[in-house]
Amino acid sequence: MSGPGAAGQTSAAEEGAAGRAGPDEWLAIARVLRARGRKGEVRAQVLTDFPERFEKLRSVYLDLPGARPEPAEIVSSWWHQGTLILHFAGVDSISQAEALRGRLVLIPRGEATRLGDHQYYVSDLVGCVVVRPGGQPVGTVIGVEPTGGVDLLKVSPHGPQRPEGSEDLLIPLALDICTGIDLGARRIVIEPPEGLLDLNQEQSGSLKT
Repeated sequence: MSGPGAAGQTSAAEEGAAGRAGPDEWLAIARVLRARGRKGEVRAQVLTDFPERFEKLRSVYLDLPGARPEPAEIVSSWWHQGTLILHFAGVDSISQAEALRGRLVLIPRGEATRLGDHQYYVSDLVGCVVVRPGGQPVGTVIGVEPTGGVDLLKVSPHGPQRPEGSEDLLIPLALDICTGIDLGARRIVIEPPEGLLDLNQEQSGSLKT
């Protein structure tokens, strides 16, 4: 998600869209890493900024490449040395747990944690077209880089040809720069300070050999 801080908007990856399962319908909140113990538990990588949701979460889905996600029930969950442990109903052996390795734990997008004003999920920002106030295209958002302060939109520049060795643009996700964010239209209007985009290009050029 992204949201306003003292200096503007900041961003943090909360619940990323699960591309394999349909990015418009599902959100991934965890990924199964491997079996843990002998009773079917698994270690999981958390993919949400709201890990407290696992305290009461029971009904989830598991992604299934090439098909719709299948429903699953979390019997229990707990933390062990900072790692999330999950136990799914019907998974009672090491072999059954290992069969889940790599699967994404999903929730319907409608169950995503509600955000405050000027806050956005990273998965909703990715893919948005970035334009200037007059509509001139700048590029497309391909990611968000955390900084510990105001995060940066990672933007792939538009153009018939990208110069060899060119890099993506980094645009602060700040209220006075990203002046219009319309997720429905998949469009972000920016008013960058003078020299910001040129600075990106100069830094890119300085990396050429």
